[in-house]
Amino acid sequence: MKRRGILFVISSPSGGGKTTVCQEIRKELSDLAYSISVTSRRPRPGEKEGRDYFFVSEEEFDGRIERDELAEWARFSGHRYGTPRQLLEETLNAGRDILLAIDVQGALQIKERYKSACLIFLLPPSFEVLASRLKRRKTDDESEVEERLRRAKEELAFRKHYHHTVVNRDLPQAVEEIKAIISAERCRVGRT
Repeated sequence: MKRRGILFVISSPSGGGKTTVCQEIRKELSDLAYSISVTSRRPRPGEKEGRDYFFVSEEEFDGRIERDELAEWARFSGHRYGTPRQLLEETLNAGRDILLAIDVQGALQIKERYKSACLIFLLPPSFEVLASRLKRRKTDDESEVEERLRRAKEELAFRKHYHHTVVNRDLPQAVEEIKAIISAERCRVGRT
């Protein structure tokens, strides 16, 4: 009997490194599917449709919510982000494990909807490091950086709802720790 795939969720405050960590994990675990989110924001320089996000209008996002096409969705910095439910279901039903890089709001929705999901919270080494990372990215103006930092303080309190915590002090070390969690979850009694 084929097992159902495992849903792995990685969250962190903005600037915590979840996108970078997930990119590295995907390079090393080629059998792990990755879900691309839908967003109502415009592409940033260098982002590509279907690779980084599916970029849609606010109206299209509303339609996807109404048609229950999103496994989760959240509003962040004035824009909405969500996970396409059909792709997620098809991947899990095919027995493939899948990785999501989503914020805390979305992760809590996933935890409610998918009871067997494995949630991993990626912590920055310190709040000062997080602030420095956000400012170095230069993707947001100063007021948006301040809003992201304010929100990060709130999000850090939600890590108690996650199954695992990894500190992103050193990228290769954080990737190895998450790979170990994935391996352990794949071997856990009841999953095989």
